[in-house]
Amino acid sequence: MDLFEHLKTRPNNLLPRDGEVHYYGPIIPHEKANFFLNELMQEIEWKNDQAVLFGKTIITNRKVAWYADEPFSYTYSKIKKTALPWTKTLLNLKDITEKESGEEYNSCLLNLYHNGSEGVSWHSDGEKDLKENGAIGSLSFGAQRKFSFKHKRTKENVSKILEHGSLLVMLGMTQKHWVHQLPTTKTIHTPRVNLTFRKIAIQLP
Repeated sequence: MDLFEHLKTRPNNLLPRDGEVHYYGPIIPHEKANFFLNELMQEIEWKNDQAVLFGKTIITNRKVAWYADEPFSYTYSKIKKTALPWTKTLLNLKDITEKESGEEYNSCLLNLYHNGSEGVSWHSDGEKDLKENGAIGSLSFGAQRKFSFKHKRTKENVSKILEHGSLLVMLGMTQKHWVHQLPTTKTIHTPRVNLTFRKIAIQLP
């Protein structure tokens, strides 16, 4: 087996500088993607997301869930979360994502956007709990949504429509030099589920 086979088949880098983002398009057939979307909507322990802004806890309409190999702790937006054990569906999707991307992951943060009024503002996934410069594999189901990147220094913008059953992978220095967002829109009235497979750094007791 060629250990570098995935490097040969990676799509072109969407970013012009200082990072790597590869969009694989739909890697799961439409009917199978519909099945996974239904499973995720029903079996995941969804909870409204929270963030601390200016000392106040904000509850979002968007829902999230956090799963991993172990009960890892993960802190973002000043809120600490503890991972749940994998479901069979998530392990299946993790395996698909790892084989397609050529990367390994030990955790997954899931987001449920009920419609286009829910999104995420500009941010980078540079939390200290994550492996430095580790890959993030983003698997999307449901409504097609625009996903945007902005360079922290030059303010260059890059956007991509993420399709049902599609995979996007962020690598290298992307989180250090770029921020990304899922902008809101009035034209989307159906849900989207996004899975971001990640590598949590080994946590010492």
